[in-house]
Amino acid sequence: MAGKDRDRFSTATRLRLLGEQTAARVYRSQNRRQARRSRLTGRAAFLALIVCSLVVALAYPMRQYVSQRDQIAEQERLSQEARERTEELRDEKARLKDDAYIRRLARQHLHYVLPGETGYTVADPDAAEVRRGEPGATGRPWHSNLWDGVDSADRE
Repeated sequence: MAGKDRDRFSTATRLRLLGEQTAARVYRSQNRRQARRSRLTGRAAFLALIVCSLVVALAYPMRQYVSQRDQIAEQERLSQEARERTEELRDEKARLKDDAYIRRLARQHLHYVLPGETGYTVADPDAAEVRRGEPGATGRPWHSNLWDGVDSADRE
């Protein structure tokens, strides 16, 4: 037994045992890491595949949804503007049924006067100068200026 004990405490035996123990630890940790890594990688790949599939499947419908919501908001705004314009036109129609309003418009825009009144027209010399200085009106035949005036009267 003395030879066996001596062999157990020898440096070569200790180094061999230490190497075997270290190799066993490294082998066990590698197996654990590989087992964990392979299991986690498969799950992660499957999860990534599902997430990518959902993103691809929902991207186009979400874009359509947002686009249609914008279109609906725009149509509601246009509808509100049309309602407001309709109310304005109804008010104007009601005012035009009133004779006093018609007389007032005729006096303002057509310079009508009632019998017994005297109408005055004041010429503003500054306004006449501005009208004469319009670019493009000089050097053209009178009928061109006339048609330009008719065309510009139709524009808002």
